[in-house]
Amino acid sequence: AVANCWLLILQTAALKNETVMDTRTATAELGWISFPANGWEEVSGYDENLNTIRTYQVCNVFEPSQNNWLLTTYIDRRAAQRIYVEIRFTVRDCASIPSVLGSCKETFNLYYLETDRTVSESIKGVEYWANAPFLKVDTIAADESFSQVDFGGRLMKVNTEVRSFGPLSKGRGFHLAFQDLGACMSILAVRVFYKKCPSVVQNFAYFPETLTGAESTSLVIARGSCISNAEEVDVPIKLYCNGDGEWMVPIGSCSCKAGYEPDNSNVCRACPQGTFKSFQGAGLCQQCPPNSRSTIEAATLCSCRNGYYRGDMDRPEDVCTSVPSAPRNVVSVINQTSVLLEWHSPRDTGHRDDLSYNVLCRRCHSAERRACQPCDDSVKFVPGKRGLKETQVEISKLRAHTSYTFIIQATNGVSNKSPYPAQQLSINITTNQAAPSVVPIMHQVSSTSRSFSLSWPPPEQPNGIILDYEIRFYDKSQTLLNSSVVQSQTPGVVLEGLRPGTGYVVQVRARTVAGYGAYSKDMLFQTLTDDEYKSELGQQLSLIAGYLVGGVCIVSLIAITIICTRRQHLKESIYGDKLQQYNTGGGVKIYIDPFTYEDPNEAVREFAKEIDPSCVKIEEVIGSGEFGEVYKGRLKPIGKKEIPVAIKTLKVGYSERQRRDFLSEASIMGQFDQPNIIRLEGVVTKSRPTMIITEFMENGALDSFLRQNDGQFSVIQLVGMLRGIASGMRYLAEMSYVHRDLAARNILVNSNLVCKVSDFGLSRYLEEDASDSTYTSSLGGKIPVRWTAPEGIAYRKFTSASDVWSYGIVTWEVMSYGERPYWDMSNQDVINAIEQDFRLPAPMDCSVVLHQLMLDCWQKDRNARPKFPDIVSMLDKMMRNPTSLKTGTNSIGPPPSHHPLLDRGAPDLSSISSVEDWLAALKMTQYRDSFLGSGFTSLPLVTQITAEDLQRIGVSLAGHQKKILTSVQLMRHNVDDQSPTESV
Repeated sequence: AVANCWLLILQTAALKNETVMDTRTATAELGWISFPANGWEEVSGYDENLNTIRTYQVCNVFEPSQNNWLLTTYIDRRAAQRIYVEIRFTVRDCASIPSVLGSCKETFNLYYLETDRTVSESIKGVEYWANAPFLKVDTIAADESFSQVDFGGRLMKVNTEVRSFGPLSKGRGFHLAFQDLGACMSILAVRVFYKKCPSVVQNFAYFPETLTGAESTSLVIARGSCISNAEEVDVPIKLYCNGDGEWMVPIGSCSCKAGYEPDNSNVCRACPQGTFKSFQGAGLCQQCPPNSRSTIEAATLCSCRNGYYRGDMDRPEDVCTSVPSAPRNVVSVINQTSVLLEWHSPRDTGHRDDLSYNVLCRRCHSAERRACQPCDDSVKFVPGKRGLKETQVEISKLRAHTSYTFIIQATNGVSNKSPYPAQQLSINITTNQAAPSVVPIMHQVSSTSRSFSLSWPPPEQPNGIILDYEIRFYDKSQTLLNSSVVQSQTPGVVLEGLRPGTGYVVQVRARTVAGYGAYSKDMLFQTLTDDEYKSELGQQLSLIAGYLVGGVCIVSLIAITIICTRRQHLKESIYGDKLQQYNTGGGVKIYIDPFTYEDPNEAVREFAKEIDPSCVKIEEVIGSGEFGEVYKGRLKPIGKKEIPVAIKTLKVGYSERQRRDFLSEASIMGQFDQPNIIRLEGVVTKSRPTMIITEFMENGALDSFLRQNDGQFSVIQLVGMLRGIASGMRYLAEMSYVHRDLAARNILVNSNLVCKVSDFGLSRYLEEDASDSTYTSSLGGKIPVRWTAPEGIAYRKFTSASDVWSYGIVTWEVMSYGERPYWDMSNQDVINAIEQDFRLPAPMDCSVVLHQLMLDCWQKDRNARPKFPDIVSMLDKMMRNPTSLKTGTNSIGPPPSHHPLLDRGAPDLSSISSVEDWLAALKMTQYRDSFLGSGFTSLPLVTQITAEDLQRIGVSLAGHQKKILTSVQLMRHNVDDQSPTESV
């Protein structure tokens, strides 16, 4: 054991030292240089073990003033900075030499000489050795000397001394020199070496062989690298090599990566089949959990067996589970138009504890239940219709006498992983009769000092045929106990026998065979005072007289207008405007700001026609505005054909300022007469509610209309819409009018796809003689950032050029079928992006010429943007040359480049590797969170998606659904073309 221990020590020492010269291995002459010739002498001899060796000896002790030099051959230092010399020698005791002079020595000197080449023997003259160009290492003395013994021989006493020198840096090698000054000695062996730290694997990191430093106390840094199948834990990874060739001070470490476990301390072994390791570190491989397996080595996760899945929040070591079975034993309790559903839990929960339920509602139109569609959003589910934890739900606001199918789905944390629909249970019910819903609003049609006339739209949910209405009213100074009740067969009533100048609280409710519905909310209406009534009656008599006097004039004007109109139509081109020029003194009519009037009511009387409220019939609510509800209705002027109209109403409890701002829009619209500007029919200001009546646009706002009909129009049709908008804006610009809020939401579309500019709430007048035709709004004014030019955002300056910028955004909205400009970027991000010259990329399938038009509209210099007349001309040319509108065609110039941040061009589908990339290729990144949140986290899962899934995750636009499903079919086709192994 002791011998083995010493052997290990010697082996370790050998690894730490690298020998560059050792005379013990020499078998021929060493060939060292000696000076003078009678000095050192090379001889063959024996060491203490009687092995043959080559030695140098000198013994000129009987001659004074000795200076004998011995120079070794050239030694390559091999980049070492510090060299060690081990010398084995013998020295004779001077006292043992008879008749020796006083100059006898028992020491010698060791020197070295750094050089890049061998020192030639021919240049070694007396002068060279006298100057001795060597650096001294040390004077070496013998620990033991020998003398002559009595039995006829000599007992050799060998000394071993080790010396080091450095740092070495002036040459690739060196010579050693030995100087004898009068000793009787022999150099038996010389070994020259340097120290190193051997290569080592420590903390799963490999450190290469490293030379020691220039000094014995130096520490040399060695950088480590992780061994195969290991990864860094702490960085940097390093060890320090000290002067003795020993490693010390470890810093940083590596550890076996996922799929590998440590073996024999510094080896990372792959996990065998049937095991896995999901994390990096010192842990060992584990057996696959139930219902899973690993068929490869180094598995980081055991894949679930067919029919079993792992949820998004499950850990790799968790058991693979399955989807639940269907709910059981559903029971319904019907109460008029409400139903309570209760059911039992599934028999098999899939071995999970995160069971939940979804309830789907379908309304059916026939007894066979084949024509069913999803229920309206108005249907209410309590506590909800998705993610229910309890086994019951109450559903209300259903339609009376209507058949419904309710589907109850059982889901858990892995239901979104299964390619099969959720297990579900359905039940069919038919609701009972129910009373009608509440009448939403009432309007005062007319008023006298003793009566007023009211009308109202029918209830949103009549739940049957309305038999009649009951109207309850009372003086506002009294209570409900003093109310009176009258009935009406129609949605209108005249309340008579009232007191002049008195406010009355009125309520109304509808009745069907199921009974009365609830009363509407309280509404306050006012009768006129006697003086007000007399004044209005006089005005009406005067108005009738005026009608009679002006009748002939009106007939003549109508005839003249018809003749002029026909002539005008003959002169117009197919793409021209039906624009009526307003001439005042030979020039185009200029728009007049109603706010410049001292009395804004005067502007209303001048520019808007007052309509008798009895000619207006309100039918249904179609929206809400800033000041009140917007209705669809009918206008039947006296002696004219009835036409559909849109009716904006002023809400109850308005202030005088609100009334003025509300009517100001009518004062603005009343000044315009152009086919692509919304037409004002008139106003109702002399009775309540106050109304603005415009032509009715059947298809509503352009943005929502495009989203509902995604992909349904040809490019020519879309350009025709844009041409109409540009024509309307050209008309406004010619009247020195700035819109300030031009956006697709403020463009209305009629049944013939004619687009008309509307909503003049942010518009302002530009003085024709202003030095800089701009309008600066008050600080803090609301600005639609996504549609507003940079100067409008930064300086609140608006011109027709800023309307051109907005028109470019509208063009982008049209070509993208109502997509939100700049997508989900915040307003501040939009401002920053525009400031950095970012521009919206071309929508999918948009031609280059149209996108170039957008980019021209988005020039930072407003003077560089095209004018609206130029835009109309460009669109006319495109429509006359439809080939220029083909995708990729560029008749204007080279295609624009886009910044990578906003570039949403469609990449090659073959390069897609994730759901995010796929959605980006389809330009539908707005659905990313919806897809991932609904469990479609990988492309294999996406290939199983259906139209119902798209509805469930919120993709409601038909065009978007079609685009997604087409891409899914393409991906399925690609999977089918793969080999069986690839498909798996």
